[in-house]
Amino acid sequence: MIDRLDPPVRHRAYGSGGINRVESPLRANSVPYISIALGSLLPFLLIADVMPLAPPLGFILFLGWRLMRPGLMPLWVGVPLGALDDLFSGQPFGSGILLYSLTMIALEIVETRFPWRGFWQDWFTAGLGILLYIIAAMTISGATLSAHLFIAAIPQILLAILLYPLIARVIAWLDRFRLSRTRRIG
Repeated sequence: MIDRLDPPVRHRAYGSGGINRVESPLRANSVPYISIALGSLLPFLLIADVMPLAPPLGFILFLGWRLMRPGLMPLWVGVPLGALDDLFSGQPFGSGILLYSLTMIALEIVETRFPWRGFWQDWFTAGLGILLYIIAAMTISGATLSAHLFIAAIPQILLAILLYPLIARVIAWLDRFRLSRTRRIG
């Protein structure tokens, strides 16, 4: 799937596709992190109602980037991205750091166990990760866990899981943008 998004030069009919065109290293390295940071900021801008309905978009984007591009982010990246998410999510500081880091470790274990996966396995993995993230975030927040709290969280969980295919499509578009060629001056 990765080769179809940006085929190598040797597979193109007439070379590199342009004179003096190469991927921008700044854009190639910054687009995933900027998109995750914007995803963490977006629920902050939405108006909160009686119950939480906005899914954790920063975490879903984090999962999507990690599942679609397994070697792109280093293992330690859960710490700064989790800290940024903690600043805007309203969770106690350190909960996002812990949950993002544990997610990164768990996805690394899944990657070594199942290196070849399809979309359905990725969606299942993301859905399970989202479910565990929301439940763990409720537990860490210090809320009194009850059946009413879990029932109130069901719409948020379902919306987040059903939103993953759309997020995966956005990540694929961002990945094409990240690897698109630009004109180099000089």
